[in-house]
Amino acid sequence: MKTLSLHGKTFRSLANTDNGEVSGDTVFVYGQQDDLIWADYQGGPITRGHLVGKIVDGRLEFVYHHINREGELMTGKCTSYPEWTGEGKLRFREVWQWTCEDHSSGESVIEEI
Repeated sequence: MKTLSLHGKTFRSLANTDNGEVSGDTVFVYGQQDDLIWADYQGGPITRGHLVGKIVDGRLEFVYHHINREGELMTGKCTSYPEWTGEGKLRFREVWQWTCEDHSSGESVIEEI
């Protein structure tokens, strides 16, 4: 497995389950220091969001929060599994769960742009 190097990388959502709020207009900008990761995200239904977590056994484990266009504060947790596309781009297959509202879970895919 390749070493994850996320600092300064930008990602866009490719897919999300219906109960998610991230769309193809949502952009994530990642930072990394050793195994610590973070990102700011916004666009589409998201006014402003932030995530923070760590790399554990090659996957990302993090918590997130954002304000959506309706002004609601949304929170959740996520595990992201990295893979590399044939073009060498980094893609994350994500399994997440809201820690607010209905506590439902879902899946999404984001890819480096």
